[in-house]
Amino acid sequence: MRLTTKLGPAAVFAAASAMLMFATPLRAEDKIMDRLITVSATGYVTAEPDQVRLSSGVTAEANTAEAALSANTEKMKAVVAGLKESGIDAKDIQTSNFSVNPRYTSPRDGAPPVIDGYVVSNQVEILIRDPKSLGALLDKLVSLGANQINGLNFVVSKEETLKDDARKEAVANARRRAELLAKAAGADVGEVVSIAEEVGYGGPRPMGVARAAKMDAAPIESGSETLEARVTVTWKLK
Repeated sequence: MRLTTKLGPAAVFAAASAMLMFATPLRAEDKIMDRLITVSATGYVTAEPDQVRLSSGVTAEANTAEAALSANTEKMKAVVAGLKESGIDAKDIQTSNFSVNPRYTSPRDGAPPVIDGYVVSNQVEILIRDPKSLGALLDKLVSLGANQINGLNFVVSKEETLKDDARKEAVANARRRAELLAKAAGADVGEVVSIAEEVGYGGPRPMGVARAAKMDAAPIESGSETLEARVTVTWKLK
């Protein structure tokens, strides 16, 4: 004799739901998350500047714009010619500013200011590839008629390559700190998950103690530049 049992709709639905629950794999959010540690660290390297960027030029005044321009042009031609005679390549001399502006005077009777002349300014940016020549070059610029000298910046031309050593040091410092923290928490550092460098971080900056570079003429301190690199590294913990 065979017994047959009929199940109602509710019982059939419950049984099917149970089978589906056991057959469905764990969702991604149900997975046990990896234990991670993230550390940021900085590396440093010191470099001596091998180039100088300098802004210099001539400002001339006269009663008319034509006279001011003529005086400025004459002196500026002498300045540029003198730079080239001093060994500065033409491609390292670039006009950075040129302006013609009215000059005003204020009458004593309280009347509005009136134009009594014009001021012409012409400036060039110079790339000096031998910092040792800077002192003599400054003296020559003044003797040639340059009455505007500013924007003196020392440059490390191989900054990007030299920063590689700072990057290596930054990663090593991050690893050392991660191992210290992990050990204190009773864990070990595993494989690297991600490495990121802070872009634009750590440009050249003068060191606290400058190296005096005495020139034959004007004394100039070129000092040393500290290049920095900062990274953020994430490891798995095991």
